[in-house]
Amino acid sequence: MQIGQLSRLTGVSTRALRHYDESGVLVPGRTSSGYRTYTDDDVVRVHQIRAMIAAGLGTPTIRQYLDCARTGDHGTHLAMCPRLRADLDAVAARLRAQRAALDATVERLDELAGSAPEGERRT
Repeated sequence: MQIGQLSRLTGVSTRALRHYDESGVLVPGRTSSGYRTYTDDDVVRVHQIRAMIAAGLGTPTIRQYLDCARTGDHGTHLAMCPRLRADLDAVAARLRAQRAALDATVERLDELAGSAPEGERRT
């Protein structure tokens, strides 16, 4: 299949599919004229990539651990390949730090709003 059909089957834009190719996480075949060609296995691979992106992983990490991805009746999961647990923990720690920073910013905004005179407060 060509890139447009893969895009329709997966709901992923052709631009994103090209990015996956450039990043090395999706390696299509090529016709003699250079067009990308995909198989049914690539449909599964794109869903695995999307699941990993949704979990906060970047394409360098995905490229490193894509062979650990498994898809079954309950969706995509990662088999614990060597070093994977440490990398997942690092992503989780980074996300927790970002959440804490956002919570602190919201708190400061609330404090600013709370210091406005009663008639100027928004609810």
